[in-house]
Amino acid sequence: MVKIRLSRCGCKNRPFYQIYVKDSRSSRDGKFIEKIGYFNPLVLDSKRFSVNRIRLYYWRNKGAKISDRVLSLLKQNKKDKK
Repeated sequence: MVKIRLSRCGCKNRPFYQIYVKDSRSSRDGKFIEKIGYFNPLVLDSKRFSVNRIRLYYWRNKGAKISDRVLSLLKQNKKDKK
């Protein structure tokens, strides 16, 4: 199964997350299919979260499952834009 989930990057005490499309059998920081966005929890402006929605919908229509954390970020970002 293909999943859309976060992968941790950044230094100690300065997290930065990439949003990847991955095979569910790969590890958190392992091999990925495609990078579709990022999440930076330390920034408070509009550069905090970015995702390529066209590719997100493409993979979702192909049957990819979105992780709980990515889904909550998408909902929060949608609410903030209104």
